[in-house]
Amino acid sequence: MPQLIVPFKRSPVYKASKEAYNKGYPVICNEGGSRSGKTYSVIQLLIVIAYNNPFKRISIVSHSLPHIKRGAYRDFRIIMEGWNLWNDSKFSYSDYIFTFDNGSYIELFGLEDEGKARGPGRDILFVNEANLIKKPLYDQLAIRTTGQIFLDWNPADFVSWVYEVADNPLNAKIHSTYKNNLSQLSDNQVVLIESYKDLPDDFLFKVYGLGLRGAAKEIIYTKWKYGELPGKGDVFYGLDFGFNHPAALVKVEHYEGTNYVQECIYQSNLTLSDLIQKIKEYVKDRSPIYADAAEPKSIEEIYRAGINIKAATKDVWAGILKVKSYPLVIDSRSKNIQKELSSYKWKKDKNDNIIEEPVKANDDACDAMRYAIYSHFDKPTFKIAVG
Repeated sequence: MPQLIVPFKRSPVYKASKEAYNKGYPVICNEGGSRSGKTYSVIQLLIVIAYNNPFKRISIVSHSLPHIKRGAYRDFRIIMEGWNLWNDSKFSYSDYIFTFDNGSYIELFGLEDEGKARGPGRDILFVNEANLIKKPLYDQLAIRTTGQIFLDWNPADFVSWVYEVADNPLNAKIHSTYKNNLSQLSDNQVVLIESYKDLPDDFLFKVYGLGLRGAAKEIIYTKWKYGELPGKGDVFYGLDFGFNHPAALVKVEHYEGTNYVQECIYQSNLTLSDLIQKIKEYVKDRSPIYADAAEPKSIEEIYRAGINIKAATKDVWAGILKVKSYPLVIDSRSKNIQKELSSYKWKKDKNDNIIEEPVKANDDACDAMRYAIYSHFDKPTFKIAVG
């Protein structure tokens, strides 16, 4: 079988990965930003290795098969077809294994069933988005790998086992960003990544633009400051109902592109009449109050009491993005909302992956703030991805 002459322009990530492979590094770590070509380049290299070396057993693994299908498998198929190597008869759609004429194969599988990590061995392992699997699963895969291991990830986590592997001087660490892959990106992709620079929360651009290791991503609001309300901006309010847990009314003042937030009411065991009385103590004008839409009866009674209250737009994910798209200043005396912000986190699934839904605990003032800002400004300014 003739050797495969690489039929493409080699990217910086491909060249660095191939050099590390040829030097025999046991683990080759590709850490970097979004759209830097990490996964694509490693798969290109694995295809070349499989084609040119008979009887190589290569595994491409991720945390789930749906993730593999949307990412690594799609890249694998595109590359193989582009190089005129794809043959349907050589691919098992039941096992996701492509077998080459020389007896080498590349298999793709997810780890929904953790027992798969303890399955048959291999010569070469590639773990795609390795930070999304648990270290014990990686260890099981690694001890069943006779040769070299490739890992890639976006460094969104503050602490992760993958950093320890990458920082081991015995292994190779390759850093890349979208700028290493500009020839393969559309103008729209570049504009979207660079738009993260304009966000007041710089976490997204640091991680997905520059490929730098991130802050604790489970904390939702990482960028806010203490300050005082300026007293000369556009004023509106957010209200979260409660009885056993606190009812929360927050004041938002939007001034020169910044949202200033102050807690007005944060109290449990208030009846609706108690709440109406307290609202009137704080809201002296017709500034709008955006309230939890899940309680239309309460909203109607407050409205009949002469208060300019409206049902809030209650899209949690879009609302959080809207809050994050403005600089945020919290009144220095508003201790309860400060406390909530310090612990307001995304949920995690059973595999410890972030879910785009907040933990429902100690979030009354945070919800009220979101109701106000998102409802007042309608839609999020930026489309942002987490994790």
